[in-house]
Amino acid sequence: MVKMVARKPERLSTMGVAVLVVVLSLSVGAASCAGEQAPGYLASPTVWEPEDVSGLVSVTQELVPPPGMPRHTQTYLGRPRVVKIRMEIEEKEIEIAPGVFIWAFTFNGTVPGPLVVVHEGDYVELTLVNPATSELLHNIDFHASIGALGGGTLTHVAPGQETVLRFRAIKPGVFVYHCAPGGTMVPWHVVHGMNGAIMVLPREGLKDPAGNPVVYDRAYYIGEQDYYVPRDEGGEFKRYDSPAASLGDDLEAMRTLTPSHIVFNGVTGALQGDGKLTADVGENVLIVHSQANRQSYPHLIGGHGDYVWERGSFNNPPAIDLETWDIAAGSAAASIHTIRQPGTYVYLSHNLIEAFAYDAKAILEAEGDWNDDLMEQVRPPAGLR
Repeated sequence: MVKMVARKPERLSTMGVAVLVVVLSLSVGAASCAGEQAPGYLASPTVWEPEDVSGLVSVTQELVPPPGMPRHTQTYLGRPRVVKIRMEIEEKEIEIAPGVFIWAFTFNGTVPGPLVVVHEGDYVELTLVNPATSELLHNIDFHASIGALGGGTLTHVAPGQETVLRFRAIKPGVFVYHCAPGGTMVPWHVVHGMNGAIMVLPREGLKDPAGNPVVYDRAYYIGEQDYYVPRDEGGEFKRYDSPAASLGDDLEAMRTLTPSHIVFNGVTGALQGDGKLTADVGENVLIVHSQANRQSYPHLIGGHGDYVWERGSFNNPPAIDLETWDIAAGSAAASIHTIRQPGTYVYLSHNLIEAFAYDAKAILEAEGDWNDDLMEQVRPPAGLR
């Protein structure tokens, strides 16, 4: 029996995608999980008792293109659910920079693939579809899951096949998923864009280091992508007629470990101009940032990471007030930024060569009133006195 007392829901904006936030006070029996939860944070991981999945509520999550996130609540203390998602593989040519093309291997047609959002203890049930129009075999490895190479050994789908995988999300945090067919096909598929992330929220929501609730008002997903586009003898980027045609040249370019392009969300400038992120002064903005293949060093020019889960685990207290942090290769991080001033912010990798000589950056535009106490131009530029 679940008793629920709810504050009025707030409706949030995520690049045009609504996110429903409900702050709940609930009392719930401990039938689903064994072990006591220490105040604020767990002394050890929760041990989840097996469920009769046939008796659980099933919900279908509508996945959306990045940088948006699917509709979700920040807390959930009811019985675990079966969260059903569907991903269709699409091999398609995209223009990643003016005049530069690559055959992208994608989940649901985007680089990165869509962010999935569930709560700890939920079951994720994925239908993975590889249409007959594809050339290649694909699969999926969820870093959030346990066993069978993250599901990779159970999800190999040839063109014209589909499969269903169900796993239990018992580790709260943000995690990468990616295609992993085996051997050199693993990095080849990843650097062709076949990766994404899943966020497994704690059932009681995010917390500060003291264990107090932290609520976000907007949420964005950034997938950082490194590409290795081969060049011809004249130094021009090569273009290929089919997804498999570039394999030999790609592997040679990849062995240099030097990307030709490093971008946020698939293509140069995706999160700039018309694609910029937005916020209002006073809001908490959650950013989930994944890098499936290389390290990254996020920094918000003009602000800070007020709360940062650098290695992605929500079972650990966040670091506070960071200027720059590290995303390890093959992982995701979550950060909350309190917007205190209006104007233009730049969210980038603080390897500044990658940020500016490549394109690993995003623009966040904030609206609101300026606070002179935080910053004031005492005297404008003028001649020397």
